Amino acid sequence: MTIVGWIILGLLAGAVAKVLLPGRDPGGFIGTTVIGIAGAFLGGWISGRWLDHPITKEFYDSATWAAAIGGSLVLLIAYRLLFGHSRD
Repeated sequence: MTIVGWIILGLLAGAVAKVLLPGRDPGGFIGTTVIGIAGAFLGGWISGRWLDHPITKEFYDSATWAAAIGGSLVLLIAYRLLFGHSRD
């Protein structure tokens, strides 16, 4: 998958992570989008490095999507813990 594919996947994974963890984030839409893109890269890297599941070249691979969404969720939770969250 190309870098553009990972960015698109990250945008979609960030949106899914936002739906799974609703609330107002300190960074707003832009922050959530950046977290989604970074989470897709992080999830793909962790999946390929430590989980022994190399990332395929297909955009519609369910393991790739799960890794991207999981990475986005981890980064979104970390971001809320570090910079505040909407539950205050």
